[in-house]
Amino acid sequence: MVVNTSALIIVIGYLVGMLLVGFIVGKLKIKGAEDYMLAGRRMGIFMVAFSLSANNIGGGCTTGLAQKAFGAWGMSAMWYVLAASIAMIPLAYFAPKIRKAMAVTIPEVVGRRFGKFSSVFSAVLNILALFCLTSSQVAASGSVVATLTGMNTKLCMIIAGIIIILYTTFGGMIADQISDMVQFLIILVGLAIATPIVISGLGGWGAIASKLPEGQTSFTKIGWAFIFGYIFNYFCTFLSGPEMISRFETAKDEATAKKASIVSAILMAAMAAFPTLLGLAALAVKDSLPNLAANGSNAMMAVTQAYAPTIITGVVSAAIISATMSSADSNLLCMSTMIINDIYKPFFNNSLDGMKEVKVTRLCNIICCAVAMVISFAGVPITTMNTFAFGIRCAGPFAAYGLGLVIPRATKNSGRISIIAGTVGFIFWQILSSNGVAITQYLMPVVFGCLVSVIVFFLINAIEWKKGVEPAPSAYID
Repeated sequence: MVVNTSALIIVIGYLVGMLLVGFIVGKLKIKGAEDYMLAGRRMGIFMVAFSLSANNIGGGCTTGLAQKAFGAWGMSAMWYVLAASIAMIPLAYFAPKIRKAMAVTIPEVVGRRFGKFSSVFSAVLNILALFCLTSSQVAASGSVVATLTGMNTKLCMIIAGIIIILYTTFGGMIADQISDMVQFLIILVGLAIATPIVISGLGGWGAIASKLPEGQTSFTKIGWAFIFGYIFNYFCTFLSGPEMISRFETAKDEATAKKASIVSAILMAAMAAFPTLLGLAALAVKDSLPNLAANGSNAMMAVTQAYAPTIITGVVSAAIISATMSSADSNLLCMSTMIINDIYKPFFNNSLDGMKEVKVTRLCNIICCAVAMVISFAGVPITTMNTFAFGIRCAGPFAAYGLGLVIPRATKNSGRISIIAGTVGFIFWQILSSNGVAITQYLMPVVFGCLVSVIVFFLINAIEWKKGVEPAPSAYID
């Protein structure tokens, strides 16, 4: 394999830059646990918005999106990102309430309202999911490095994992958000430059469209049922996603959290077109791309390498790594924070605080990422791990956390039972979906699980309100 030296230099420069950010922030800005885990709760609108966006625009929304456009989805692949953008709008209603809770994690809020069992169960679900998500992002980052260098893929996964460990462990949430902003700008600017160059190199959009199979340019090819399904899917995963919640908690006040959600929706919408158009461009000239995978998994890189200058290929490569690492560092930090805040401190050392807590969390980062790297070696498909992870962490706690913030009269049993019911509902629907049951194609397992948790939440409350059962304690600190 021929090594793309110029592209590799750009990527190495980017990775070194991320390490420097982590090191400098760690030395100058981290004074205690709140700085490390929540950036001191002092972030402004754009820092929070860019961080929210970077966490959502991972490998699935760049290389994965181009692959969907190359395949059966065509132009309607844009909805994979546009649906996420739309889902951020109703999240703006919850954002101020999330910030008002003044919590560190989702299980902390759930525990305040519904007790220790609910907190621990939610923490276990989230930690399990975050291991899977971190593993998938390490695998994706490693595969890009392997493509550029021709090195062994597992070795590249180790390199990617070490870099993720270092800059996350050094700088915590502050470095995470700074790197998120840089990463999202690299993704957006890189693809915005590459896409028109590739289209122009292929003779313009008209020439590309004329070579595409019939129906590939339809904006609604996947159907409205799937489009609305994805919007609900994203809303469910966002409202009970720890990396999203932690970003809102870093905002300097409640108004900032709300505005950041709207700005993030706009930023993500701006990203939807570029990977889609590159995927379609690759499909149009697939016979002239010798390195193109049959399933289009590398469609974006293949068409960019063939029809854009080397420096642009380097920028796109950095953008792809940015997309994966922006999710990996957040997943890793959220996982370590949850282990320390919701498992270690309540059960083993509740007096842990200050820089001692930072040191223990940093050690936890290293251990967790090392385990995630080992999991990534197993070769489990990224989509499989992500689907399981998003469902298992969101479906159960969805009602207990989201509705627990906005329904003061909720009883303890409504939260406890809804967490179990939502988790069982997700697993049940996932099994049906895996066996090809027709009805499951219209409702994603995570959405079904969330609906079950909501229904059970309201049902238990209705029963207990009639019996005069006292409300659970408030989610908010007086």
